[in-house]
Amino acid sequence: MSMSEALPLHRIVEAILFASQKPVSLKEISAVFKGAADAAKENPLVACHAKPKHDELREAIILLEQELLESGRTFEVRESAAGWQLVTRAEFSPWLRQLFPENRSAKLSAPALETLAIIAYRQPITRADIEAVRGVAVDGVMQTLLDRGLVRIAGRSELPGRPLLYDTTQFFMEHFGLKDLDDLPNAGELRRIPLPTAPVAEPSAPELPLEEAAEGTKGAEGAGAEEAGTEEAGTEGAGAEGAGAGGSSEVEGR
Repeated sequence: MSMSEALPLHRIVEAILFASQKPVSLKEISAVFKGAADAAKENPLVACHAKPKHDELREAIILLEQELLESGRTFEVRESAAGWQLVTRAEFSPWLRQLFPENRSAKLSAPALETLAIIAYRQPITRADIEAVRGVAVDGVMQTLLDRGLVRIAGRSELPGRPLLYDTTQFFMEHFGLKDLDDLPNAGELRRIPLPTAPVAEPSAPELPLEEAAEGTKGAEGAGAEEAGTEEAGTEGAGAEGAGAGGSSEVEGR
């Protein structure tokens, strides 16, 4: 076989995407080409594709997308945040659902979708701010979204109490076919709309450790005892002076 008989790059990419059960990134596709070339060094038709550049791979993916679209195939190349994947077109979903009834996921409720939208557009965000927007508690809804893998705990806020922050997951991006958050509908506009926020609690005075608090109490008690002793001494002295004055009067009267 001559070099002219080497398989086109976009056909090899098609085979990789077809065989993969998850989105494949450019880095992963490059690793596949390199691994194949290392494993078949004696085959020049494989070795010639050892190190395709990322730009060449992107061009191959674009060419594959065009061919599938023009040929009217039942599947297409879809790009997400994790990479590229071959998926069946949406118009064929009514028939394909009948093949995999066990894979049907329960639909999210309206409150869950509203909460997910708030997180998606304003992430990272605290639960209190979500509740300020919706006007109701979201404990159950948040647990549902966490269980579905659509949102995650992203860290803690710097607000008093360090509340948890939530954002969307990679699975969220793949599930909704998003390359990045800018692909959300009206992303720029909806991120600028002012929304209610939870009131920020005033930071309270730090509590003293038990030992320091006990020492402070003892000190206060000691100071009180000293003051009481001074007052008692003053009272006794005044009584003594009164007694002395009375005695002098009696002597003089005699």
